[in-house]
Amino acid sequence: MPNEAPVADPGTARASAGRPAVRLAGLRKSFGSLAAVDGVDLDIAAGEFFTMLGPSGSGKTTLLRLIAGFERPDAGAVELNGADVTRQPPYARDVNTVFQDYALFPHMTVGQNVEYGLRVRRVPRADRRRRAEEALDIVRLTGLSGRKPVQLSGGQRQRVALARALVNQPGVLLLDEPLGALDAKLRQEMQSELKRIQREVGITFVYVTHDQEEALTMSDRLAVFNQGRIEQLGTPVDVYERPASGFVAGFIGISNLLERDGRQITVRPEKIRLLTGGEQPPPGSHAEPGRIEDVVYLGMLTRYLVSLDGGGQLTAVQQNLDGYAADVLGTRGTTVTVAWRDDLSYEVTPEQEERA
Repeated sequence: MPNEAPVADPGTARASAGRPAVRLAGLRKSFGSLAAVDGVDLDIAAGEFFTMLGPSGSGKTTLLRLIAGFERPDAGAVELNGADVTRQPPYARDVNTVFQDYALFPHMTVGQNVEYGLRVRRVPRADRRRRAEEALDIVRLTGLSGRKPVQLSGGQRQRVALARALVNQPGVLLLDEPLGALDAKLRQEMQSELKRIQREVGITFVYVTHDQEEALTMSDRLAVFNQGRIEQLGTPVDVYERPASGFVAGFIGISNLLERDGRQITVRPEKIRLLTGGEQPPPGSHAEPGRIEDVVYLGMLTRYLVSLDGGGQLTAVQQNLDGYAADVLGTRGTTVTVAWRDDLSYEVTPEQEERA
């Protein structure tokens, strides 16, 4: 194609370092009477792997579509690398999106699929082939450029979709539940691969998921969404260890909520010790007697349901470091003392419960 002309790297037009890759200010979007996004303010740093986590209907996917330009906000602004793009169409924004359903062209080869965006931008043939091969190398699909999508596994097709997005060198890559169609084992493998790729290319990833483990595993920071708002923003450790509300505590992992002295106390199952045979709780611990009602063997872990003498039930989890399954399952009906360090439990206020 002799009329092709090279296109400048979009990175040359990006704002200087230090500005957020994505800035959302007072963003609102309603569908009828439903406020899907309800006044969101958010900064996402350049080069960050940022996850938007929440249940179905919490607003996370709508917010991603607002960043991409597939939806227009009712109020507020979207900035990318310091430029206001609120009214710009998707093709004019320095972003690419990876979807759950891959959206590959079945009649094209892998290489042609990856090159497609460069071809639309009239990048010279030799340059786009080189860049496509580099993108396929990054996602570990070297040598598969001549295959058709139907000849690939689900995980390989997802890698092709990722390579097609990366080849355009976007400032921000948006990923909408990209691993949702994969089985559990492949999903775990791809979680590691996505994080490796993000570190290697240095592009800002904005990732949407409802999978708590996925968010904790992959993110530099995450935002937990509830009813169109950000319920909590922080690192995975902060959000898991110090949840800001009962909603966050209950949505991310399992959390025990106990009523004690007019207060609601929450503690994670893995923080609880089960003491038998006169074992004494460690100093600085809260301890209560109870009885094991049920035992669930999970391979590496065992989950215990304990009824407390003081009222209520809680779940405790312990690693299976010693013993056999039969020994673990035989603990049903055992009298125990449950204990946890005071500094590993926290109070959920009534205001937090109302907000959740």
